[in-house]
Amino acid sequence: MNKKWWKEAVIYQIYPRSFKDTNGDGVGDLRGIIEKLDYIKSLGVDVIWLNPIYASPNDDNGYDISDYKAIMDEFGTMDDFDEMLREMHKRNIRLVMDLVVNHSSDEHRWFQESRSSRDNPYRDYYHWWPAEKGKPAPRFSFFDVNSDAWMYDSTTNAYYLHYFSRKQPDLKWENPKVRQEVYDIMRFWLAKGIDGFRMDAFQYVSKDTTFKPLPEGYEKDIIKYYGMGPNLHEYLQEMNREVISQYDIMTVAEGAGSTFEDAISLVDPERKELDMVYHFEGMDIGNGLGGYSLKEFKEVYSRWDNALADKGWLSIFLANHDVPRMVSKFGNDGDVFRQASSKMLNTFILSMRGTPYCYYGDELGMTNIDFDDISDYKDISAINSYQAAKEAGKDMDEFMKKLNFLSRDNARTPMQWDTTSYAGFTNGTPWLAVNPNFKAINVEVENNDPASCLNYFRKMVQLRKEYPVFVYGDYELLFPDHEQVYAYTRELDDEKVLVLLNFSEKPVKVTLPANVKLKEVMIDNMDDDEVEGSDVNLKPYQAIIYLLL
Repeated sequence: MNKKWWKEAVIYQIYPRSFKDTNGDGVGDLRGIIEKLDYIKSLGVDVIWLNPIYASPNDDNGYDISDYKAIMDEFGTMDDFDEMLREMHKRNIRLVMDLVVNHSSDEHRWFQESRSSRDNPYRDYYHWWPAEKGKPAPRFSFFDVNSDAWMYDSTTNAYYLHYFSRKQPDLKWENPKVRQEVYDIMRFWLAKGIDGFRMDAFQYVSKDTTFKPLPEGYEKDIIKYYGMGPNLHEYLQEMNREVISQYDIMTVAEGAGSTFEDAISLVDPERKELDMVYHFEGMDIGNGLGGYSLKEFKEVYSRWDNALADKGWLSIFLANHDVPRMVSKFGNDGDVFRQASSKMLNTFILSMRGTPYCYYGDELGMTNIDFDDISDYKDISAINSYQAAKEAGKDMDEFMKKLNFLSRDNARTPMQWDTTSYAGFTNGTPWLAVNPNFKAINVEVENNDPASCLNYFRKMVQLRKEYPVFVYGDYELLFPDHEQVYAYTRELDDEKVLVLLNFSEKPVKVTLPANVKLKEVMIDNMDDDEVEGSDVNLKPYQAIIYLLL
């Protein structure tokens, strides 16, 4: 079974800019996290994954780093960080930090040196293409208005590569000095006592540096061409030898390549690379205005479970800082069904095999915000894609509807603490608008309501901790073609449970297989199960877990 603490952990993701502001500047800070550690502890979670807090000009909200060993001024000081980590560890909460080393900020000292002259010692820290060779073969940029990942720089008459914003030049991992710089950064934070890294955009670090032309339309299958480059495994094994293997930490790769073989190769323990894969196929479901297919949802999560059942380990999540709010995308965020569907989705996350990730606010059932105008948005991806759509003459009404649903800003609105102004997030002006529904959806209100999303989340976390079957048990999908119900069993030794989830706003009757015998209800988001012989009647968005005979 190969037990590990990070397999048994429940991870709580904090987007620090939006969690809690203590100095009135409208931006969340480290002291805000310190202030709320008792709340986080009350959730029963074991690990905090913290989005970047490093020094940054904030072109991409901290994912453009100008100093990897300093704290962003808006977030506080290194003393604040040290105190935060001590207070976390006092409460037996571990800390995992983002390691953002596919690219740096263009304001990082390395890049400032690199662009200053062609013979600078730091020149080879980044990917440069001399202009006299002609413009390099096109490369797609995720964030650039023109989708051109080569940026001309007149200082040395050359182009530099940026897969993301033009202010995020890609580091040249082919240079061993760059890799040693990264290992030095990792050791710096591990010496402070942090408990692991989430490797941001890491599947992109290895490049084919000939930059030969790619086939037309390659950007539609971008992971195939950008991910899992020629030397990625060599770099990871070197990183593991030199750093990871020296500490009791967890490492998780953002992304998983384009095949199951890619994913397994990253986290097969025998290869000595990373611990856990964080794939995005589940997040690619329902990225339109027409909803999503539950059959596809079940197929994706079942396929990934099966692929890593014997080797490696999965992350299980339905939300993060880059996608819409969970209940708005996969549940129903209307007044009638928001609470039930939030509880149902958290039941799914916390009853699957793999390490569950809860995004801040999802324990409350926080929802997407409804922005009217592009001026409401702060996310560089939203702003640049709006500009590109306008220049391309696209239907802007349709574009704005889709942006309103899918924008990353939906997941970045301030945490809703109480009913006071700005939801108790700040006594200043928040950097991003607070969702107007904060009077009904907040920690203070839900803490005092036994039937709230928050208190259900706590119960579900506790259930997972009490029964190892939810962590290590085998998974078997039932009724794969059912369009309303996601049902599966988990089995470990002589313990077997049945999970029934109604993903729809209509009641439904489920006839259980003859070999499935119910013993007792372990948890029920409505405290009202109706069983008639082998039939279970599920109410809209009902979630029930049964212990089986």
